[in-house]
Amino acid sequence: MATVTEQKNAKPRKPRSAADAVGTLRIQRVRSAIATPEKHKKVVRGLGFTRLNQTIERPNTADIRGMVAKVAHLVRIVE
Repeated sequence: MATVTEQKNAKPRKPRSAADAVGTLRIQRVRSAIATPEKHKKVVRGLGFTRLNQTIERPNTADIRGMVAKVAHLVRIVE
């Protein structure tokens, strides 16, 4: 069992977010969604894009990778 002085000198642990644990994706929107189906427009909006040539960072999760795969013709992965 740790003594009181060891507990005082211990460094506090920094909580890790889910994004830190799995890494991030940098995604850039390269094409317009004007002539695409409504579902593709919703996916682009759901990813967080608001304008053309915008680059965003999202956690590298299966959900985000699936969304990117659905609109791969409109976006590209920068890193």
